[in-house]
Amino acid sequence: MMFVRRAMAAAVFAILAGCASVEMAGPERDYAAKEFARPSKGKAALYVFRNGSNGGAVKMSLELDGAPLGETAAKTFHWLTITPGKHTLIGKAENESVVEFTAASGRNVFVRQDVGTGLLSAVNRLELVDEQTGRAGVAECEMAEAPAN
Repeated sequence: MMFVRRAMAAAVFAILAGCASVEMAGPERDYAAKEFARPSKGKAALYVFRNGSNGGAVKMSLELDGAPLGETAAKTFHWLTITPGKHTLIGKAENESVVEFTAASGRNVFVRQDVGTGLLSAVNRLELVDEQTGRAGVAECEMAEAPAN
């Protein structure tokens, strides 16, 4: 029994210690996103970042308002322009984490995705953070490419 527990713990550690890869945006887009310019009137910007290294071998999917947003890996972020108003962001791993927010015109919204160890694989937790925390977190990451919708 002890051997089985140790083997499972070793397997989980090995999975979480590796590195997952997602398609990355070009350096010019990464640089532009990190200028944190205010969106034009009638638009808002959403940054979703995963600045921790836990669960590096696990990609996690994101959905915004029911549509695929992209995948995250350790030290990656997504940046996109959204309409002002209410939105629902879902992070998918072993669990689903949901954060609802209201985006204001001309403002940036920052959501951090934290990763932990679940029963069978990694779990995620989405959390709205303030602009200072969000900028610092995004600065630690590289921009992932979102799929074309």
